[in-house]
Amino acid sequence: MLWTRLKRRFPDMPPLRNQHPCGPYILDFYCAAARLAVEIDGATHSEDVQIAHDERRDAWLRRQGITVYRVPASSVFEDADQVADGARLKADELVALRGAAPSTTPLCGGRSPSPALRGRQE
Repeated sequence: MLWTRLKRRFPDMPPLRNQHPCGPYILDFYCAAARLAVEIDGATHSEDVQIAHDERRDAWLRRQGITVYRVPASSVFEDADQVADGARLKADELVALRGAAPSTTPLCGGRSPSPALRGRQE
């Protein structure tokens, strides 16, 4: 539902990718120019084990220079257009803050996820 909106390209906004591999993780959505991961959190993300996992994952991504923007899945169901606009604006804001042009370096170090995580969303 969200990807239908995010995959639309706008000339003045940095593009986002869907299901992007980054080190040992698969990011829900990723903007290379902004170094932004957009993660959609379902109900299990409020459980202690998942919270701890998300904290480790976010810390690893921050060490890679990636900002994580988390959105509750319920927000996507309520207003996917608003969530898409928020993700695009966050990406645009980060590009402006960093004074960055679209990244020419390998995304997320150019590494693929481990075989155990391929095809699986964290």
